[in-house]
Amino acid sequence: MAQLSKRATVYLDPDIHRALKIKAAATSRSMSELINEAIRLSLAEDAEDLAAFEERADEPLIAFEDVLKELKRHGRL
Repeated sequence: MAQLSKRATVYLDPDIHRALKIKAAATSRSMSELINEAIRLSLAEDAEDLAAFEERADEPLIAFEDVLKELKRHGRL
């Protein structure tokens, strides 16, 4: 765990808490390490999504109904 860690109170669903405790024991890692990793991965995924949105910001907008019509016209629906 990082040297400058901050303490936080987090309330977990009992089933998630139990699964986390079991995984921590099975992997010889702390619950904090597992939680930090999960949050880090989630934030990285969010950053990728935001980058993809930004990358496509200049693309023309297409109405959902038009996409459906196009899929039907090509026999995909």
